[in-house]
Amino acid sequence: MTKQQIMFDLDDTLIYCNKYFFYVIEQFADLLTEWFAHTGLVTKEEIRDYQMGRDTALISVSGFKSEHFPQSFIDTYIHFCDLTGRARHKKEQELLWKMGMDVYEHETEPYPYMEETLDKLAEAGHGLHLYTGGESPIQRRKIEAMGLEKYFGSNIYIRQQKNIEALEGILSKGKFQRDHTWMIGNSIRTDVVPALTAGIHAIHMQTKLEWHYNVVGIDVAPKGAFFTLELLKQVPEAIHQYLNR
Repeated sequence: MTKQQIMFDLDDTLIYCNKYFFYVIEQFADLLTEWFAHTGLVTKEEIRDYQMGRDTALISVSGFKSEHFPQSFIDTYIHFCDLTGRARHKKEQELLWKMGMDVYEHETEPYPYMEETLDKLAEAGHGLHLYTGGESPIQRRKIEAMGLEKYFGSNIYIRQQKNIEALEGILSKGKFQRDHTWMIGNSIRTDVVPALTAGIHAIHMQTKLEWHYNVVGIDVAPKGAFFTLELLKQVPEAIHQYLNR
């Protein structure tokens, strides 16, 4: 069997992430619904929708910066204050900023079968790589908390912008053979589409709670394998079946 180079996403592929953000967004929307209740002009759904739009817009401009999330809370608050004529308060904005930043301090929790999956692929002789989007200190903390260095060593790539250009940079510098390289991740936008565009194999890991930013159409024809799986433990068998077809 030819040795493969297998690249994993981190958040919501190997460890949980979205559920913590969704929890904080619900807290935020509940709080603003309470603050604006007397106006009779703002619904919880409108608050969530506006925050979602601001979050996406900020990421589209400069990538995965930690301050984008709390800034989307502040922008939403200011928007509805201006819309309803409610006075802005510095302490309220400080509270919202802290609420948004606190999400990055959540516990690091692995997806089921994380270690078993990585062990099995490593034992089969494949090269393992970790490619994640975000700020280095935050992502490194998660990686260290899970002890993932033992699997990936120096093959860890953290990029603030996670797109086709970033992936191409990794592939070209690492001298990957594209027909022997895989990208495994939950995001269609930042994992699957860039992988298919780059001509490498892709595995989409479906999640029950998906971030709106990750959901886009796929308009790239696969040059190799393209699977959709639900459990990490399915990954080794899917790869090995493809290689032995």
